[in-house]
Amino acid sequence: MAAHSTTFLTIPPPFVVSFPFLKRIANPSFSVSFFSHGRLFSTSSAAAPMLSTLHQDDSFTPLVGDDEQKVEIPKKGSKVILKGLTYPEVEKWVQLHGYRPGQALMLWKCLYGNNIWANCCEELEGLNKDFRSMLGERADFKVLSLKDIQTASDGTRKILFTLDDELVIETVVIPCERGRTTVCVSSQVGCGMNCQFCYTGRMGLWRNLSTAEIVEQAVLARRLLSTEVGSITNVVFMGMGEPLHNFENVIKATEIMVDEQGLHFSPRKVTVSTSGLVPQLKRFLRESNCALAVSLNATTDEVRNWIMPINRKYKLRLLLETLREELHVKKNYKVLFEYVMLAGVNDSVEDAHRLIDLVRGIPCKINLISFNPHCGSQFKPTKEEKMIEFRNILAEAGCIVFLRWSRGDDQMAACGQLGKPGDIQAPLLRVPAEFQAALELEASP
Repeated sequence: MAAHSTTFLTIPPPFVVSFPFLKRIANPSFSVSFFSHGRLFSTSSAAAPMLSTLHQDDSFTPLVGDDEQKVEIPKKGSKVILKGLTYPEVEKWVQLHGYRPGQALMLWKCLYGNNIWANCCEELEGLNKDFRSMLGERADFKVLSLKDIQTASDGTRKILFTLDDELVIETVVIPCERGRTTVCVSSQVGCGMNCQFCYTGRMGLWRNLSTAEIVEQAVLARRLLSTEVGSITNVVFMGMGEPLHNFENVIKATEIMVDEQGLHFSPRKVTVSTSGLVPQLKRFLRESNCALAVSLNATTDEVRNWIMPINRKYKLRLLLETLREELHVKKNYKVLFEYVMLAGVNDSVEDAHRLIDLVRGIPCKINLISFNPHCGSQFKPTKEEKMIEFRNILAEAGCIVFLRWSRGDDQMAACGQLGKPGDIQAPLLRVPAEFQAALELEASP
């Protein structure tokens, strides 16, 4: 592998934490980005461009209708990427090629409805020959290639997909005895947030996923596994990446997923998770009817600054006050707080009481999540009896709270275990002095 250089980009306040799209190219040159200590760190080989965006070359092209409103449509070479389009965009594109809106609807149902989930022209049932011929010449049906499916002992499946640039993402399908099956989709290759308990965060950020690359994870999960696990009813954006860091593509993907003529997921069963990017979180609550999950994981800024560096930009008080304000006008809506329990770090009785105070006045549910160990991690999971005690304190105070145990951890498919860090990794941050003894104690036999 080529020698690597490191560039440090200081983020001055009040700069919003946002990273460039970082693209791996065919040779070993690449760029990786991660967030740490208020800085954006970008590491690249000498040949790799530092800032490359999806709007370079011919990745997008304008779609102009009679109203002269321009809509950018995703392209690969000369072909339109169908799964990157919403239904109104598909309809307009089909009409511009001389076909009726009814043909657009039939195409849409072949892509997402009627249990067809078409991957090529030959699978387009009911479309006329000329229309199929045009689609074969001008449209692309696939952006993901199946690499592997790994099955955990509890029935959880981890699907590995290869992208056109040979990067790999992971998608998880989680069956449930109550008839609910969830697909956990990725929104980025890697992640730039550098949360200290997350294996994906060790990768840094390689690039954002396109709308089509996000949507097709849900489509192929249904196509590949519905006969084995039953109907897939829920989508969670809790795979690789920070979804709200890829805001536009994620919002567009959710719009496609909830379309009633297509995949037809209920908006309340499509959950987008965030580590706490406040401006994007505010936009999401105003622009989307899908569910929101906020990864909280600490009850003080001191701890959250350490385990979730994004907190150095958006403090707990700002995050929670924003939620109070936004949810005050968003009726019958509850945010989901995710709380990964780390032994000796955030699982004390005092933490439980602080958590009660923090969420007071916010319509919410709380998921207490068992930490899933991975190689190189400095944390240990909280013991079951202590998790139950923590849960009981919250419940007695009137909180709606659930325990979430590990699913798929024997195949590295559980929460916080996705991805494969390479030679360049985001740094482990210095452990605050008051927790060093606690971590050493938890690590001892």
